[in-house]
Amino acid sequence: MGIGTSIFLIAVGAILTFALETSVAGIDLDVVGWILMAAGVLGLIMTSLIWGRRRNTVVTEDPAEYRRVEERREVGPPL
Repeated sequence: MGIGTSIFLIAVGAILTFALETSVAGIDLDVVGWILMAAGVLGLIMTSLIWGRRRNTVVTEDPAEYRRVEERREVGPPL
């Protein structure tokens, strides 16, 4: 779950819990809202842990056939 999805779940859960005063037969919208907010917070924490553990530096290694080899020869002055 990404950061955007987590924030969306938190927002929808907050709307269901705090903003709506309607009732649906057999479903408590407050509980559904709290569950959505908890899932959003959990997703946000998990996403932060996964993204936080990534390396900040990228190390690349050229394949052996593309490495440049320099050869120096000692050359005296022309005669």
